[in-house]
Amino acid sequence: MSLLQVTSLGKEFDGLRALDGVSFSAEPAQILGVIGPNGAGKTTLFNLISGIYPPSSGEIRFQGESILGMKPHQISRKGIGRTFQIVRPFQNLDVETNVLVALGQRFYPSLWQSSRPYRQPQILEEALGFIEDAGIRPFVKHLAKNLPLGIKKRLEIARALALHPRLLLLDEPSAGLRYEEATQLMDLIRKVCAQGIGVLLIEHNMHVVMDLCQRIVVLDHGSKIAEGTPEQIRSNPLVIQAYLGKET
Repeated sequence: MSLLQVTSLGKEFDGLRALDGVSFSAEPAQILGVIGPNGAGKTTLFNLISGIYPPSSGEIRFQGESILGMKPHQISRKGIGRTFQIVRPFQNLDVETNVLVALGQRFYPSLWQSSRPYRQPQILEEALGFIEDAGIRPFVKHLAKNLPLGIKKRLEIARALALHPRLLLLDEPSAGLRYEEATQLMDLIRKVCAQGIGVLLIEHNMHVVMDLCQRIVVLDHGSKIAEGTPEQIRSNPLVIQAYLGKET
């Protein structure tokens, strides 16, 4: 059974079809890339999977169970974590407290209550484990607003992992990063995958996509035009046309 099964997924906004009959599956311990030109429907796809928008048609099943109609926090508790292209840590909280809030969300529906009761040694140790795994231990007491972008990206992943996901949605994790920072982030994503967590990745950096992903889904104008290994995608004429245009 696939970890995530998306079938004939569609979404319309006031008559504009942003996503049209998209189907694919994501597996445990696998990195699946989603690529396509701007406006292809990639972020809309993530918003449907994470419950921000309801689909207009189609089905989304996670671990064999339909998640249609569930709220984002319900989907998160089912085991789907997400980061955003624009990083969104709690800017006036330090790194440790950001991760504690994520840990507390398993138990408390109220955001601001979620960190205080869990400042206990075993919970702090668990939070520190996620911070260590993300490679940001030196910044544990730094306020999020003072962190460089590369560290904020790692904090986003640490917070998502604190939700104990089975599937992690990463929206352009390498955007805005220097080559060295992007390489370090790729190593972190591989480490996440090695823990048995499935990764669904939107990315524009083709170096990152081709080096990191085992499989790739390509969207164009809301439709899936290709799916396969990096080698298959790199030489697919429909993909080349979508990115470079058709000569007239």
